[in-house]
Amino acid sequence: MKMLINGKGINKEDKIDVINPFNNQIVGKVPLGDAKDAKDAINAAHKAKKSMEEMSSRKLSRILYDIHQELKEEHQEISKLITLETGKPIRDSKVEMDRSLQTLLMAAEESKRIHGETVPMDAAIAGKSVFGFTIKIPLGVVAAITPFNYPVNLAIHKIAPALAAKNTVVFKPSSKAPLAALKMAEIMDGHLPNGVVNVITGGGSVLGDEIVTSDLVNKISFTGSVPTGLSIARKAGMKKLTLELGGNDPLLVMDDADLDVAVAGAVGGSYLNAGQVCIAVKRIIVHEKVADEFINQLVSHTRKVKVGDPMDHETVMGPLIDENAAINVEQAVNKAIEDGAQLLCGGNRDGAFFDPTVLDHVEQDMELVQKETFGPVSPVIRVKDLDEAIEVANSTPYGLQAGVFTSSIENAKRAVREIESGSVLINKQSTFRTDNMPFGGFKMSGMGKEGVKYAVEDMTRSKMVVIG
Repeated sequence: MKMLINGKGINKEDKIDVINPFNNQIVGKVPLGDAKDAKDAINAAHKAKKSMEEMSSRKLSRILYDIHQELKEEHQEISKLITLETGKPIRDSKVEMDRSLQTLLMAAEESKRIHGETVPMDAAIAGKSVFGFTIKIPLGVVAAITPFNYPVNLAIHKIAPALAAKNTVVFKPSSKAPLAALKMAEIMDGHLPNGVVNVITGGGSVLGDEIVTSDLVNKISFTGSVPTGLSIARKAGMKKLTLELGGNDPLLVMDDADLDVAVAGAVGGSYLNAGQVCIAVKRIIVHEKVADEFINQLVSHTRKVKVGDPMDHETVMGPLIDENAAINVEQAVNKAIEDGAQLLCGGNRDGAFFDPTVLDHVEQDMELVQKETFGPVSPVIRVKDLDEAIEVANSTPYGLQAGVFTSSIENAKRAVREIESGSVLINKQSTFRTDNMPFGGFKMSGMGKEGVKYAVEDMTRSKMVVIG
């Protein structure tokens, strides 16, 4: 597959192999782009701004609907690509495509709702004889940088709102999983003027630096690691930023919780996409009165998780993105066991596979739960009451989403007030998300919000108009 710059496919002699983590076979190759390619893509996007600015909202909305339709026709093929390049179970890849299509529809609708407001000028001393209102105008060039775990949906969450707001785009997908994203971008390009959507593939240190430091880029929307996010923030200057930097999301289970529902949430939240989800359940904080019963159920359900070939529709969990990722999880689990945690099930690695794992008697200062462990691990921390549960929930540098299981409205209200995260979900696990809700965290989990309406808002500027 080729890069896409100014409406043309760009190939390179040097290639990046895209590896299927299930069987280590090469499923595709993409060009190894360089700094010149990044500059060409940025210049193409900059030159294409006028074509978007002059387009009516009606026409743009129609184009987004057309893109949705063509992407829908390619649903099966792109779902398969997602599974081949990431190891995500095919049934989850299909869900990702369903969500991506829904997000595109939301963007098509939102593109017709972008407007300013009337300002009551006569509320000020000098304003009695004038009229004032604001209009929303595009930022210009938006850079979208995405990770491997949701290669289409996370890309569409950045690109579709950017287009809806009449911006142009420079898109850099993950080198580990670029194929489905490139296919999506090709479809978009077929409906838009040349240069509106540009895609470059290659090393983040080369392409990313060129994007982040370019004076022609007006906004960067990035999903990825904290170190990379901090580097972007330092280098970006006056650009607008949306940074989604991951999470260490807690699941609080109180002594009055419905344990059947809580266990189902813990299992679904811990092992979705082999735990490689920024909003995965990464810490399970359980009231000591119900801890034994909860853990017995958790272990029983964990042992039933079907691990295997991600192309099998019965498979619940496939491999991690590569063997190094699985080794990192293995090392974090082994370190926790050395520090006193009790292994109840799992803990075994086979290549890029790591078994769904439950650990009991985990302490809040262990590295396993202080850092973001990106894998299928359920670490259980026992607490004596809600006060301690909230203290533990807030004890890491992250604050993306938190789930709380309780039947008490007072417990729920306290959790909402006191847990430091961008979302607090009552009787839902942290992986719950709808594509129209404002999504983004506190603390080191990032800055800014995604969710179509909220992303569109941050991809425009307000211009004040005064008529005397």
